[in-house]
Amino acid sequence: MNVPSYLTGNYAPVLDEITAIELPVTGQIPPELAGWYLRNGPNPHAAASTHWFLGDGMVHGVRIQNGRAVSYRNRWVRTSTFLNGDPGRDAEGHRDLTAGLANTHVIRHAGRILALVESSFPYELTCDLDTLGPHDFDGKLRTAMTAHPKTCPITGELHFFGYDVVEPYLTYHRADAAGDLEVSRDIEVPAASMIHDFNLTAEHVVFMDLPVLFDLETAQAGAGMPFRWSDTYQARLGVLRRDDPYGEVRWFDIDPCYVFHPLNAHDEPGRIVLYVMRYASLWRKDAQEEEKASLWRWTIDLVTGAVREEQVDDRAAEFPRVDERLVGQNAGFGHVTVAGKDAGALIRYDLTTGASITHDFGPGRIPSEACFAPADGNPGGPGYLMTYVYDAATDRSDLVIVDATDLTAKPVATIHLPQRVPFGFHGSWLADN
Repeated sequence: MNVPSYLTGNYAPVLDEITAIELPVTGQIPPELAGWYLRNGPNPHAAASTHWFLGDGMVHGVRIQNGRAVSYRNRWVRTSTFLNGDPGRDAEGHRDLTAGLANTHVIRHAGRILALVESSFPYELTCDLDTLGPHDFDGKLRTAMTAHPKTCPITGELHFFGYDVVEPYLTYHRADAAGDLEVSRDIEVPAASMIHDFNLTAEHVVFMDLPVLFDLETAQAGAGMPFRWSDTYQARLGVLRRDDPYGEVRWFDIDPCYVFHPLNAHDEPGRIVLYVMRYASLWRKDAQEEEKASLWRWTIDLVTGAVREEQVDDRAAEFPRVDERLVGQNAGFGHVTVAGKDAGALIRYDLTTGASITHDFGPGRIPSEACFAPADGNPGGPGYLMTYVYDAATDRSDLVIVDATDLTAKPVATIHLPQRVPFGFHGSWLADN
């Protein structure tokens, strides 16, 4: 029997939850870095999943302080699905939003560390990565929560949405800086499209209604991700003003495509500029297809209603990130990850000039998503990129810290981990202050 590729090599789960202290380091950890680097990803703990996206969530964390790699720990997120194998429905057949995998992202907002997946409620974790339980914003959240909320660096508000395969298909939410859910409103879309992420600027929220739709036949067969490409569904961007959260959503047509992850977006006079990792199509045949994304720029003209679509780079990459203190603003620079069977790299884009710089990790060393960790209190200033790097030769992983302003230099520090970190999704640098 053939083992699926998403259960082999560094996609295969690790079975042990461990805690290790005083990790060995090559190089020097910058003394200004103090906090946790956390990253989430699928890690099946019992039965094999039917798709890479469907493994139980496991968070891997490295604690850094005073120039030391103080500790490493990894823990499964103990959702009700993890503990009980819940099918996602209660005794009366209603959807159970506490049942989910919590395997996609991990963030902090209003003092809470939240493990996220787009199909259910978030799960709150302690600083030691123990699971406290589902978080529903004191009972106010009545939909699932995206794995890609956006924190406004100006107001501290958390903007997010939930999508569903039954009406209402899309609901927009906003919580204040203290974590109180203030806004929940339905957004009308004609079908259940897979809306993985969205865009935030200082003045707007921009939704992406794209032609990957819920497929009932696949769902009933239990054959992995129940979404497929549609040649007949529109591709469009929905613009909502932040100062009128219950107001009109303006829709702007674009060429058919799919986007899992935008890099960032910002306002300019009379227009909105978005940078996204664009796929020409996704999952035409099945959800095991390996399509490639590249960086594109979309410019929405709020006066004429047109969208200019431009390819910035033809290199295949994913996992775009910016300095989180510049989300929704003109960030100037952005970073993406290039991963391959033989080698991987990080790319830093100058979003003003279009120039780019690459950091290559070498043969057989494959990075995951890289998070930006600020070196000081100046948004857009110096900082570091942190990424787990898998070494195929040793079947081990390191946490590698690279100077974001000098990707051509060798890593600032390489923290050697006690075990392999499987390929995963998204994470956060949670600074102590």
